Amino acid sequence: MSATAPAAPAASSASAPASAVKEPPFTVQLHGTVRAKFEYQPDLGKSRFEVRNARFSLSGQVTPLVNYKAEIDLSDEGSIKMLDAYARLNLLQRRLRFTIGQMRVPFTIDAHRSPHEQYFANRSFIAKQAGNVRDVGATLAWSFGRRVPVTLEGGLFNGSGLTNQKDYWTRSFNYSAKARFRFAERVNLSLSIQKTHPDLVDIHMYDIGAYYENSLWHIEGEYLRKNYASEAFPGVNVVDAFVCRNFPLRSRALRQISVLARYDYMSDHSTGIAGAGGVLLVDDPERHRVTGGLTFSLGLPFRADIRVNYEAYFYRPTAEPDLSEQDKFVAEFMVRF
Repeated sequence: MSATAPAAPAASSASAPASAVKEPPFTVQLHGTVRAKFEYQPDLGKSRFEVRNARFSLSGQVTPLVNYKAEIDLSDEGSIKMLDAYARLNLLQRRLRFTIGQMRVPFTIDAHRSPHEQYFANRSFIAKQAGNVRDVGATLAWSFGRRVPVTLEGGLFNGSGLTNQKDYWTRSFNYSAKARFRFAERVNLSLSIQKTHPDLVDIHMYDIGAYYENSLWHIEGEYLRKNYASEAFPGVNVVDAFVCRNFPLRSRALRQISVLARYDYMSDHSTGIAGAGGVLLVDDPERHRVTGGLTFSLGLPFRADIRVNYEAYFYRPTAEPDLSEQDKFVAEFMVRF
């Protein structure tokens, strides 16, 4: 709804060009992602159904220079969460972008993927435990280069997370920065750094990742290092590596079958939230995981996919893994609209 402007003098109105009264371009796009899955844990002999995500977003353009996005997940493992809520200013033909609001911080490759863009039914350790950060703040991004496109992005963030904004004040913002390079339209390199302060000590994270892709292959590797200030907890190493081979089909019902294999690893990990006596404890014990899977694309890939995975976990004998972090068979139906 827009307000009515005061009437202009008759002479001015008659001489004004028709283009002067055009409505500014305003667009609204509605998107959604639903991921429903079945999981079976053979060691426990138990299974479950789960709605992993039920995301809905509104995005679009207010003027040629201003964009917006608001996204909510009605079932993030059973919880309702407001995820994205930001406004963006685009300058210099969209090469320079300023964003303010609530968003995923610019860090890592895999943690930055939306649920419909993921290759596996369950996220990597980088995307789930180590590098998964959304926060409230502001970022500035600059894209340049023709032969080698480059995007530099950095931002400052509260460190309050998604739900603790009203009475949160700080003397030291968290920060995150990311550089992305694209070579020969097939190879992508990402370098990023991030500082957080979840409780008593600062945490500095460093990430490097690269992937190669064409119409048939996607090969990716990523390494993340997590250091805790004052040696409050041993440094954490996290690795994610996977390969995807696509087999396009001529069937209208089944457009493509993809064969996937992944290895990921995480050493003993702490979220940075102190326990009794201000000591950082192991929240996630060291683990290796091997995942194999098939993805059946019932249309364009990442739009309507059935993902079938088996995950094998390897812990040291004394570890006590979480109930949901054990060997499992996963069958997931993902729909993006």
